[in-house]
Amino acid sequence: MRFDLDTYREIADSLVRNKSRSLLTGFGIFWGLFMLLFLIGGGAGLKEMLMNNFEGFATNSVFLVSSNTTKAYRGFKENRYWSLDLRDIDRLKNMIPELDVVSPTMARWGQTAVFGINSVSCVIKGVLPDYRLIETPQLKYGRYINSTDIAQERKVCIIGKRIYTSLFPEGGDPCGSFIRVGDIYFQVVGVDFNSGNINIQGRADEAVVTALPIVQKLYKRGQTVDVIGATARNGVKVSSLETRIREVMARQHYFDPTDKPALFVLNTEQIFSIMDNLFRGVNFLVWLVGLGTILAGAIGVSNIMMVTVRERTTEIGIRRAIGATPAGILSQIIEESIALTIVAGSGGIVFSVLLLNALEAVTKHQATFQINFSTAVIATLLLVVLGAAAGMAPASRAMKIKPVDAMRDE
Repeated sequence: MRFDLDTYREIADSLVRNKSRSLLTGFGIFWGLFMLLFLIGGGAGLKEMLMNNFEGFATNSVFLVSSNTTKAYRGFKENRYWSLDLRDIDRLKNMIPELDVVSPTMARWGQTAVFGINSVSCVIKGVLPDYRLIETPQLKYGRYINSTDIAQERKVCIIGKRIYTSLFPEGGDPCGSFIRVGDIYFQVVGVDFNSGNINIQGRADEAVVTALPIVQKLYKRGQTVDVIGATARNGVKVSSLETRIREVMARQHYFDPTDKPALFVLNTEQIFSIMDNLFRGVNFLVWLVGLGTILAGAIGVSNIMMVTVRERTTEIGIRRAIGATPAGILSQIIEESIALTIVAGSGGIVFSVLLLNALEAVTKHQATFQINFSTAVIATLLLVVLGAAAGMAPASRAMKIKPVDAMRDE
């Protein structure tokens, strides 16, 4: 297939002669590709924004919280409250070896952190070093709680982003500074910029995280813990362990294993699975609608080229009479069809990218509303294929035109 200067002139002349029909058909291609790419980019950005709410949490994690029972069990009446404790950590590790990390947390709400003349409300949260494998921090400065902090019961802390910006408005590395929470001074050893919106013992940006034994002794918590977080080993689904987790806890704390309200289980794996399935369905619908619209536009291109061939019957006959080959006629019709789809489709690509950029600016760059390069390449190749396919039927009709018949029509 060739694209020389004469071919370009002939294509341009054809588009000008049929400009109203060409514009209408081109708009169909333009709109179809725009819808496809805009919905792909918008869907990807929306998914990223929603997934940012789970930022920092392991995708195969589970959180356990004790609550009131709703069933009588072994002489115990219903509506009895029970508490998780530190001994449950070893029970879960020993009885459910498929669990990888099991780590408790304790929290004290309604606290105020003070540095100099600045103060901010916060929650103080006690953790062990391995808790970072469940709720991963994004450390801007410093480090996380380590085993030495636990062994020596150091009064050190990691502060969240909101705490940092409120107490240290001038910025800079605050590590080594001492802040006061209540009547206790803590030395800052890290700053966590995790901005996830999932609230496990308080949002990460509002928390002052310290060693578990510190919270345990300062607030006289004893063996009681608020939440136990755990992750499953590679290849193991948390959902498959939930029943066994309930049975272990029920056996040790004397409640009915089928009494689900007695033990609240937050399975993040299920949440991520729901999100993935939701957006898989959305992507299917996006491609279905977009491709349907593009195919409709391609059919319109084919119809326009069919009308063009009919109107140019005499011209084609004369060209055949003076020596034009069937291959030359075929290539010209197909080239015109490809040119029309590429011009209209390229406009759709550019317009969708510009609109996605504007959408990204409106959302203050909370997510990336863009299409990747491979998607744009696939879309371009799709246009070429559709353009060639749309021109095949008109080109076939043009090849069948006989010079004698064309002269007779004239």
